[in-house]
Amino acid sequence: MDKKELLSLKKIANQVRIGIVDGVYAAGCGHPGGSLSIADILTYLYFKEMKVNPENPKDPTRDRFVLSKGHTAPGLYATLALRGFFPVEELKTLRKYGARLQGHPDMKHIPGIDMSTGSLGLGISAACGMALAAKIDKKDYRTYAILGDGESEEGQVWEAAMFAAHYHLDNLCAIVDWNGLQIDGKVTEVMNPTPHDEKFRAFGWHVISVDAHDFEQLEAAFAEARATVGQPTVIIAKSTKGKGVSYMENSVDWHGKAPKTEEYEIAMKDLLAIAKTLEEA
Repeated sequence: MDKKELLSLKKIANQVRIGIVDGVYAAGCGHPGGSLSIADILTYLYFKEMKVNPENPKDPTRDRFVLSKGHTAPGLYATLALRGFFPVEELKTLRKYGARLQGHPDMKHIPGIDMSTGSLGLGISAACGMALAAKIDKKDYRTYAILGDGESEEGQVWEAAMFAAHYHLDNLCAIVDWNGLQIDGKVTEVMNPTPHDEKFRAFGWHVISVDAHDFEQLEAAFAEARATVGQPTVIIAKSTKGKGVSYMENSVDWHGKAPKTEEYEIAMKDLLAIAKTLEEA
């Protein structure tokens, strides 16, 4: 990845974060913390890694994506809008009555959504089904899924992990957003699911660990995933909850609430300052 492309991805990710904050603030509710922590991953997937076509969202040859941690829909919506699936202005209709952008992804009404999610643990299972379908149909599309670290406390996640390894789903790549916090506090204190790497490896997965906010590490990890044959890959992505907004970073308080006006203004000041720095780089 050259410096120009790296800078472009950083700029897009920051715009994704601005879209997240705008949407959640306009809604008066939502989940900003975990949306901000996956902004870089989503940016890399939709602007570099995945084969998608905003003009034909249901293209049968497209790569599939499942947001298993469906409550972080504001992050996915902001990414899809910037990628051209629907207008960026629509982000401010999040959770509004009659609007398309619901609190959780809805595949029936929102362009670019491959699976309706929200019940934790179910998304990765759906992703396994998509990957198996590609194998059965002899298609070359890949399936990607982002899971929450707290979500990995769900037993169904490990049933899916067993399934994926059993069927040698090397066209499946899961990403665990390891930000260390869930709605009730620290993940390791609520119900410790660690070590993720050793557990997935024991279930037969190829395991890669990265900094979730380092695009060069993400590039290497996804390339390694594509090159892995005979087993599914999981990328354990160490992230910062609330990344980019000073008072939200590493704060469990911002798992599921919207900023008030003064807080919104501080968040936008933070993100616009990052945008200015990137423009001057």
